[in-house]
Amino acid sequence: MSTRAALADEVDSIGNNVAVKNLLSMVEEKQLLTKVAESGLLSKAQQAGVSLSSLEPFLSLASQNPDILILVEASGPELLPLLPKIVDLAPGALPLLASAISIPAPLIGAAGLGALAAAGYAVVAIPDDSVTNIAIQTAAVGLALPLAAASLVGSSILGKLTR
Repeated sequence: MSTRAALADEVDSIGNNVAVKNLLSMVEEKQLLTKVAESGLLSKAQQAGVSLSSLEPFLSLASQNPDILILVEASGPELLPLLPKIVDLAPGALPLLASAISIPAPLIGAAGLGALAAAGYAVVAIPDDSVTNIAIQTAAVGLALPLAAASLVGSSILGKLTR
């Protein structure tokens, strides 16, 4: 396949990336921005102390480390197919996000530590004497570790945004 033919599949006649154009059309179709406004997420974020100025340190970090931007650009083709799924899930997640933004960051961090403790307890307390018990241990750790990681990272980010 020639380069021109491969490029024709990715861009329209004006030069717009077709996948991005379809994604933006989907956002418009689902009225995602209207739903964000109706959810009260932005007001609750502002009440929690999250503002555009609190994002400046992250933008500054990105500008001082051009490797970050290169990684973001390089991951674009892999991330682009995921974005329509995120747009599909977003309307249902907005009320949860609006509620979660008001939870104090230390409480979210404590939940992450609790999930780590639960994973450790499952490994120690459940005996390794059968395949079923080992499967239960594996499931407990497999569920607890991502929850712990998300909680700790979320707590850290929310803590930095609400300072």
